[in-house]
Order: sequence, then structure tokens, then C-alpha cells
Amino acid sequence: MIGRFATGVAVVTTRLDGVDHAMTVNSLTSVSLDPLLVLFCADRRARFHDAVLRAGVWGVSVLPASMEEASRFCAHRGRPLDGHLSRWAHHRGASGVVLFDDALATVVAETTDTHPGGDHTIVVGAVVSLATPSDGAPLIYHDAAYRTL
Repeated sequence: MIGRFATGVAVVTTRLDGVDHAMTVNSLTSVSLDPLLVLFCADRRARFHDAVLRAGVWGVSVLPASMEEASRFCAHRGRPLDGHLSRWAHHRGASGVVLFDDALATVVAETTDTHPGGDHTIVVGAVVSLATPSDGAPLIYHDAAYRTL
């Protein structure tokens, strides 16, 4: 049933001990406007999980339809970490996290709280910065497939 709920697609990044980590998510939402809070859900089995919890800071790049390849790549388990994000134009946001240049929106957040959620951890963060670097059709995930508007 939940697969019938269309969601946007984003890549969440973090940096720990000089290494960039990334994970594709579609569990991203606004929590509060005052203070400005967002959340995403991190799979406890992913190496990204421990890295983002230890780092305490993370970036979000909301993907346009043109970045489906980046979404697929960052969703793949066990990929090498060395230079793995270099194939997409990016810059470093506050605290050094990777943000994709072609993203529809970017956010940098500092973790304020975590909550257990089954096989995931719900990670809540205070927004440090946000931007809307590009326009275009969003990448959508619906019924086990990528879609666009």
C-alpha cells in the first residue's frame, strides 16, 4: 500500500573522518517551521547509518529527474567510497557535506534527535542552511519505479 504513495527522491550525505558517505532516501519531510526542522529515515543496516549518527551533520540534495542515475548509485549497497560522488557536479555546504549542484533544493542540517523506527532510525535535524540551486522536473518514486511530472 505505501508503495502507491508518490514521494520525491533525495540523496542525504555526510562526512566523517574525511570520507564522504551518501544514501538515497524518499523518507524526507519537514517537521517544524519554528524551529526549522527536517527528518529522514536511515536504514540501520547501511554503513551510512553509523556515519551520519557519528558525524551529527548532514546534507540533503532533492533530485531532479535528470539525476536518476545518482539516485540509483547512492541506493546501491557496498559501493566503494573513494571518490564515489565525483561523477556529479557538487560543492561542499556548511560543515563540508556534499550537495549536488543540479539539485532542486539543498539543505544542511545538524542532528538534534534520533528515534528508533523498526529497522530504521528517524534522524531529526535543525536546518543550518538551505538553497534552491536549480529548476526542473522532480524525480519521483511511485509503485516501485522512478517517475517524473
